[in-house]
Amino acid sequence: MSLLKLVFLVLIMRRGDSVCRLLGWAEPPELYQDGNLILGGIFSFRTGQDGVINTFQEVPQVRTCKNFNVREFKFAQTMIFAINEINRNPEMLPDVKLGYNIYDTCGTMDILRAALALMSGQKREISENNCTERDTVQAIIGHSGSRPTIAIAQIVGRFHIPVVSHFATCACLNNRKEYPTFFRTIPSDLYQSKALAQLVKHFGWTWIGAIAVENEYGLNGMAAFIHAAQENGVCIEYSESFSQTGPAHRLQRIVETIKQSTSTVIMAFMSHREIKVLATELYKQNITGLQWVGSDAWITDHSLTDSQGHSILVGSLGFTVTRGRIPGLDKHLREVHPSQFPDSQFVKDFWEDVFDCSLKGTAEVQRKKCSGFESLQDIESQFTDVSALRFTNNVYKSVYAVAHALHKLFKCEGGQGPFSSGGCADTKHIQQWQVLQYLSTVNFTTKEGEQIYFDSNGDSPARYELVNLRRTNTGTMEGVTVGFYDASLAKRNQFIMNNVSVVWGGGQTKVPVSVCSESCPSGTHMALQKGKPICCYDCVPCPSGEISNLTNSIHCMKCPMEYWPNTHRDACIPKTIEFLAYGEIMGSLLALFSLLGVFLTVITTLVFYCHKETPLVRANNSELSFLLLFSLTLCFLCSLTFIGRPSEWSCMLRHTVFGITFVLCISCVLGKTIVVLMAFRATLPGSNVMKWFGPAQQRLSVLTFTLIQVLICIVWLTISPPFPFKNFLHFKEKIIFECALGSAIGFWAVLGYIALLAMLCFILAFLARKLPDNFNEAKFITFSMLIFCAVWITFIPAYVSSPGKFSVAVEIFAILASSYGLLFCIFLPKCYIILLKPEQNTKKHLMGKTESENQTCKVIGQTGFMEFSKDGDLTIGGVFSITGTRKLEDNGYQAVPYSYCTKRNDRELKFARTVVFTVEEINRNTELLPGVTLGYELYNGCGSENLLRAAIEAVNGEESKEQGCKNRIQALLGHSSSGVSEYINKIIGPFSIPQISHLSTCACLSDKKLYPTFFRTVPSDRFQIIALLQLMKHFGWRWVGIVYSVSLYATQATAEFTKEAKKEGICTEYRQSISRSSVSTFEATAETIRNSSSKVVLLFMSLSYTKVFLTRMEKINITGKQWVGSESWITQADLASASRKSILQGAMGFAIPEASIPGLAGFLLNLKPSDEPESSLIRAFWEDAFHCSFSPSNTSTMCNGTEDLTTVSNDYTDMKEFRAVNNVYKAVYAVAHALHTLLQCKSGSNPTTGKHCVSKTDVHPKQVLEHLRLVNFTTQDGDKVLFDENGDTVAQYDLVNWQMSEDGSVDIVNIGCYDSSSPERKKFKLNDNIKIIWGGNHSEIPRSVCREPCPPGTRKALNKRKPVCCFDCFECPEGTISNQTNSPDCLICPPEFWPNKNKDQCLPKPTEYISYREIMGALLTGFCCLGVFLSLLTSIIFLVHKETPIVKANNSELSFLLLFSLKLCFLCSLTFIGRPSEWSCMLRHTAFGITFVLCISCVLGKTIVVLMAFRATLPGSNVMKWFGPAQQRLSVLAFTLIQVLICILWLTINPPFPNRNMKYYKEKIILECALGSAIGFWAVLGYIGLLALMCFMLAFLARKLPDSFNEAKFITFSMLIFCAVWITFIPAYVSSPGKFTVAVEIFAILASSFGLLICIFVPKCYIMIFKPELNSKKHMMGKVPSRAL
Repeated sequence: MSLLKLVFLVLIMRRGDSVCRLLGWAEPPELYQDGNLILGGIFSFRTGQDGVINTFQEVPQVRTCKNFNVREFKFAQTMIFAINEINRNPEMLPDVKLGYNIYDTCGTMDILRAALALMSGQKREISENNCTERDTVQAIIGHSGSRPTIAIAQIVGRFHIPVVSHFATCACLNNRKEYPTFFRTIPSDLYQSKALAQLVKHFGWTWIGAIAVENEYGLNGMAAFIHAAQENGVCIEYSESFSQTGPAHRLQRIVETIKQSTSTVIMAFMSHREIKVLATELYKQNITGLQWVGSDAWITDHSLTDSQGHSILVGSLGFTVTRGRIPGLDKHLREVHPSQFPDSQFVKDFWEDVFDCSLKGTAEVQRKKCSGFESLQDIESQFTDVSALRFTNNVYKSVYAVAHALHKLFKCEGGQGPFSSGGCADTKHIQQWQVLQYLSTVNFTTKEGEQIYFDSNGDSPARYELVNLRRTNTGTMEGVTVGFYDASLAKRNQFIMNNVSVVWGGGQTKVPVSVCSESCPSGTHMALQKGKPICCYDCVPCPSGEISNLTNSIHCMKCPMEYWPNTHRDACIPKTIEFLAYGEIMGSLLALFSLLGVFLTVITTLVFYCHKETPLVRANNSELSFLLLFSLTLCFLCSLTFIGRPSEWSCMLRHTVFGITFVLCISCVLGKTIVVLMAFRATLPGSNVMKWFGPAQQRLSVLTFTLIQVLICIVWLTISPPFPFKNFLHFKEKIIFECALGSAIGFWAVLGYIALLAMLCFILAFLARKLPDNFNEAKFITFSMLIFCAVWITFIPAYVSSPGKFSVAVEIFAILASSYGLLFCIFLPKCYIILLKPEQNTKKHLMGKTESENQTCKVIGQTGFMEFSKDGDLTIGGVFSITGTRKLEDNGYQAVPYSYCTKRNDRELKFARTVVFTVEEINRNTELLPGVTLGYELYNGCGSENLLRAAIEAVNGEESKEQGCKNRIQALLGHSSSGVSEYINKIIGPFSIPQISHLSTCACLSDKKLYPTFFRTVPSDRFQIIALLQLMKHFGWRWVGIVYSVSLYATQATAEFTKEAKKEGICTEYRQSISRSSVSTFEATAETIRNSSSKVVLLFMSLSYTKVFLTRMEKINITGKQWVGSESWITQADLASASRKSILQGAMGFAIPEASIPGLAGFLLNLKPSDEPESSLIRAFWEDAFHCSFSPSNTSTMCNGTEDLTTVSNDYTDMKEFRAVNNVYKAVYAVAHALHTLLQCKSGSNPTTGKHCVSKTDVHPKQVLEHLRLVNFTTQDGDKVLFDENGDTVAQYDLVNWQMSEDGSVDIVNIGCYDSSSPERKKFKLNDNIKIIWGGNHSEIPRSVCREPCPPGTRKALNKRKPVCCFDCFECPEGTISNQTNSPDCLICPPEFWPNKNKDQCLPKPTEYISYREIMGALLTGFCCLGVFLSLLTSIIFLVHKETPIVKANNSELSFLLLFSLKLCFLCSLTFIGRPSEWSCMLRHTAFGITFVLCISCVLGKTIVVLMAFRATLPGSNVMKWFGPAQQRLSVLAFTLIQVLICILWLTINPPFPNRNMKYYKEKIILECALGSAIGFWAVLGYIGLLALMCFMLAFLARKLPDSFNEAKFITFSMLIFCAVWITFIPAYVSSPGKFTVAVEIFAILASSFGLLICIFVPKCYIMIFKPELNSKKHMMGKVPSRAL
């Protein structure tokens, strides 16, 4: 059958004279020269067309161009010069003459006409007689613009004609699949973009603007630059584009953007035309101070000075191609003359312009007539200037590259050629594809030494010069070379600056600064500003305890434990280590007092040693005295072990030595006390006590007591000894170097044992107080033990509450105080007697016998793609890929490549049959197109080349001598692929043939300038991308991966998705492309998906690619991913299988909405081979569906053609839903409605357009196109069909979810929808009560984020090396919070607030003070109340016995006043407990001061009374009259009034006040009473101390008065306790923190008050209650003998 068709076609062709005929007309070239081989050239000698919008009422004409472009004319002359030079060279192409056809056109459409003319030749018909004549060029030189070159290369590339450009730099031209015959002698913009990115990085410009011309050159260049810049850490503040012919408001918007921007550097990727427009507008608005960075298209253009605002561009920097020399070109240019080109109108116009004369017969009035003798020899202009041949040199190299390729072709020797079997080309019949083969392998060196070759992408080596635009003396601008870029070198050596100074833009004298934010210095960290690029940040000081030692640090680093930030927080310096050192004042003082104690002890020892034979030394147990002095020396020395840097030995030594020496000391004192008691017990008759406590027993007792302590210390050191410890907890900024106790039990055991011995000693000494004064040591031991106990009882709260080195100081103070107490109390009185009162150091005196005293066409070759057809009055064409796999027979360019299709695509067959159904339905409809029959021609092809051939076959129709033009289609349906649709529309668009696609979704097809006749009934991918972003935002998927196919549809959609995703805060972890021909891309993709952290994978690819992808992926176990599909495959249930369940289960995506088309399912299923008897494809489909054969076969049954398709399950028979099929249905109806409105006639005109009526025989595609724009109808299913200005329909989608069963069957469930016509917030919605199956075996919505949101309590820190979604979460530093998710920084809490545990809110700091409810407060209150109770009880006892002698004799009036003041003392301590207020603060210290003075005044009065009373007994004494009751009251009042006066002054000048202390503890507030005036406070205390000292001294003087009436001893005891407590109070008060300060003060008040109460009143109450017999006047007078102990 195929053979019969071929014979029939040959017979038809032989019937006519014409083999080939041009469509339209052929424009003659501007410059031409005949030759054996012709090279084509396309240049734009003129620029600037008027903006004309074609109405498609007539064939578009060639538009005129207005302005001269001398540079392009110079390019053309360079091409002519090079060709002539080659023709003269006997070594290059000998016996071959090169000719040229050079066209001068402007505007993409006219440039395409020129390209088609070079490709088709000038003859309108080629007959059999001249069929061998060549009229097609061997190669085309040009064009200068990227956009026209793209159009040229896409069309002529299909015919294998090489295109060599000298100026088209767009990186998109690197795509060899799209532009297989394109070469260039100028580097790609890809290299220029990288060079420009390095340039801005070199000068530190990290914040710049980018503006591009709105075409492929500009947009692709800017996208590549932005990508390279971002890789170098440069941010783009704005990126805008405009066109010279575009609307004015866009230019104004860009100018406004520049005006409002903060960046001072602008990257301009455009031609000289656009930069001049932009500069002029900026100049008009007086916008200056900008640094311009330009692309090579304008940076060296001589016409820049023609613009009004060229001064703005002075100082611009940009890369341009390297300059070259062309010997002889200068002479050639100056010899140009109109006589050389008599047919060139441009040369004439050029001549007239240069010489201001006229070559026309009737010269203009303003111009003289040209003489013909004019010459360019003396003309200096841009045309004759050969000083900087940059792009001109590229033209020269382009011609030579083609010449070298032709030379190699002619020089080919048999058997060594590049073609099959080493064949060479037929030089008499050279084919362009053969030239192409040689051109790709060209490698030669120019006269200037530059090597020329092309890489696999057709690019030449990338070398640039960096030029700086400067103003010359003539007012023009020139580019001075200031640097170089060579992409062939190592990266760090690619860009270098020379030593030429740079002129900067905006009149600046130094490198301009263009940053969003200044660099963050050390000591700060970068905090990302919300909604701004990563170059915009705030510099936040590092929190406390953290540093940054780098500029622009992302976050601060915590210092190691032993380090702390310096003042600038840019370095960690070692923390100051604090310990009690000898070099500081406190350490020095304590060491001094220690040494003083040693000195005094040694002196005492010497004194005792010198007087060891005296009665006083011998009577006081000299052996124990020397041992006691030795132990006291050790006690003073052991305090030195507490001073200095703690070491392992010093820590173990200090506490153990202290414990042992103190036990030794107290053991000695205890021994002395026992000796005293035993001595006096031995005096009783018959007593034999001393033999049981002789010297041996004394030594043994001291040894025993000491060994017990030694044993305790050994156990402590063995189990858990003290050790040096660096305490980091108490102070963050310093280290407390201290000795940790190891075992706290051991420490307290040591202290407890000491306390036990001290208490025992105190009790025994107290019992011996009544022994005779002269020999009684017990009183001094009692005093010393009283001081010892008072000191160590006060030591415990002070030690526990004191921080750092102060706790050590407190311990040393306690050691020294108690040691001094023992030394002074026991030995000072004896030394006093030995040294100053030797007379009392006698045996007689010791025996009591003396008195004693006193401390980013034409079909050639293969045709016959029509599959289904039906004649009609009007015909609709269609292109489908019913067979889906293309097989290419590549015969190595020995013949035109031939391809054929294999396999079958049942879905495309369904689309084609839907067209047939819809056309038949319309033909049956009497209301639509009445009297008109629609026909159809449906073509089948696979692969872009075959589909283009099919489309061109559909557009051309068939030519017949009898019938003329037959069945030319009115519109073309298809294709399903965006890439194929793009190619088709670029070819059929210039012929105004409408194309309606049902499945081409690429957003790029909405560009009406590029695709003016394209419409579609499927939504643009732009809407799908918006819907997908809404979906991902809804489910919180902000970290996704993208897998896409290498196709226009997928790559464009992926790029658009990535761009829009960034705006929505969604990041792509990876973008992995796959190719059918590359297995490695599948393997790389699988590995990337498997290793990725994102849980969501977006699959952007066509159905055919998806099938291949899934086939590969089902062999690889990839689980845990949620797949999101594009609408091209998401509803294809045939993709499902059991082996793919792990991938497709839960997949979701947006799909074309379901539709109902009555009758379609029946039509499709009723298909029979007899319906299309000529279709071999239907027969093949039938045989595959029913596994039968129409030809006899041994392997299968015979087909009868009546089998039932309803029993078959495949894509064709699947009638569950009509989605894409409905788009085909609507597309046919859209054409029908357009034809219907076109053919309507009312009163001689069309009612829709008002134009003349058109009959069905006069319909042209451009008329259909006009009416197609106006289509607006509703389908039977209620779908509204209309097209917007971009040819797009209303975007509606269903959100579908794949719910698969175990057998691999799938139910595709609608779970939501998207409607672009709805209000913004209602466009996307999910259906209610719908079960969603999630991918990756997830039972709930999968989480797909690079990093989980930073919760409150943390801050988000940008990671420079990762996308913005991948940030780090750092816990807020101490004292700061964040109460929002993903907070960029933490907020410092107000002073009175502190973060909660989660650091997500500031809570009021707990206020700490001593309250009645806490244990310590309750205990202190209890003791206060106890004191009041005891005082009250004592008062009652005294009141009851007020008439008794003991009350009367002890001054009852002062006693009652003293008891009253003691009650006030106990009660005033209550003012220290509870929440401080203004009144309580003023009351506590003043009340305490006054009541204590009142108390001590009373005690002082009592003491004076005692002294005076005994003084009054002397003969002639009249003392009592000076200190009677009135004087006593007056003295108490006077002493008290002085304190009242001090308190009034304190309260008047600067009184105490409640203070919230937030300095000591960061996490809490100490509510305390500030002293106001510290002087006032210490004055109050000092006055009390003064009175207490006086009282002590007087009481000491009265100690020798008779015991029965002598109150002085008890007063002395009480004052001793009072002084010891308050002396110990001072360091404890100063060092104790917070509420412990108050507790120490209350303790001191209570201790001293109890001391007074017990010491003075308890003995008397004891007598009154238990010893009433002693409460008599006689006893008071000493007349009753006292009993011995």
